Amino acid sequence: MAMRWEAFLDQVKERGDYGTTEEAQRAARTVLALLGAHVVGQVRGELAARLPEELALVLLNPLQAHEPLSPERFVRATAAWIEGATEQTAAWDVSAVLSVAADAAGDELTNRVLLQLPTGYDLLFGRPERI
Repeated sequence: MAMRWEAFLDQVKERGDYGTTEEAQRAARTVLALLGAHVVGQVRGELAARLPEELALVLLNPLQAHEPLSPERFVRATAAWIEGATEQTAAWDVSAVLSVAADAAGDELTNRVLLQLPTGYDLLFGRPERI
């Protein structure tokens, strides 16, 4: 079942320590738009189904990526899309959003998402790296 919009943003706001819901919303939209370019097929559809509808649409209509981004480049790309962001604040944004998305998805689906991503995304999703 999909997580409610308010619940998702409240958790992102809390984890990202944002002052406003608008900041949490901007981070969520940016990070999920970038993630959508990296996750494909049934896994992307299943993840979208667990997100609030507004964010599911963002995930399903992603920004185009010409190649899979390493975790470091994903954070840099996030920083480029968020006005006034630095790599440090973008890393915080990415972790806040992806850890809430992982909670919404559950462990099994999160593991399948991680299998589609380059090595190192585990930590961005708030999951200890697999051995």
